Amino acid sequence: MSLSAVHGTLSSLKSCQADIGTGMDIVTDVAMDLAEAQDDEMNPGIKEMEAMILECAKLDREINYFVDVVQQVTAEVTTQQPEAMFSLSAKVKEQFTERIARLSDADLHTHQKVMAFKESVKNSFKQANQESAESMEELDEDIAVTQSQVNFTCPLTQVEMANPVKNKKCNHHYDEAAILGLIKTKHSQKKKCRCPVVGCGNTDVKDSDLIPDQMLRRRIQSYKRQNNRT
Repeated sequence: MSLSAVHGTLSSLKSCQADIGTGMDIVTDVAMDLAEAQDDEMNPGIKEMEAMILECAKLDREINYFVDVVQQVTAEVTTQQPEAMFSLSAKVKEQFTERIARLSDADLHTHQKVMAFKESVKNSFKQANQESAESMEELDEDIAVTQSQVNFTCPLTQVEMANPVKNKKCNHHYDEAAILGLIKTKHSQKKKCRCPVVGCGNTDVKDSDLIPDQMLRRRIQSYKRQNNRT
């Protein structure tokens, strides 16, 4: 197996991983629709979707480990004799099997998209249960619009968020691309990334702290559709 073939395989796996993430977002959206239409949190359809999300998270985790093992083993054999390439496949299989054996399915519940799925479904149930009560109240339209604009604005870009993520430490929201870009820039400067929200005491924002907020994303999309109709 040549190194170019290895790199091509890893590139394909990463593309597949991106598709898995998109699929998980779609399943989350469907589960939220179901949660908003039902008042039973134990709905079997939602439970099946949660099982699908967990399977996707498991596959995503295995791809991460496989890519890591391949890169590590490849780096080792490139410093050895050319004949070492013939044992590349066997070494990768051995190390990958050892790593996977040490994993626990319980850890899947801490996967970012699994956490986002659970939080999104829970929030959808809350919203559905509150709709009847809220419909009895009349809100001033200007105040509602102003509040929505504030909630939907990224503190970094100062524009409406496209893919909002929530910081699980300080509960602030940012556009995903903007905050990940800031984290990358700060790390390249050997610095920690401070939360961009004025007055926040969170001085070390990490990408592992960020959870996709599907509920907020749907609210932004709904707000856009309403504005397009007016």
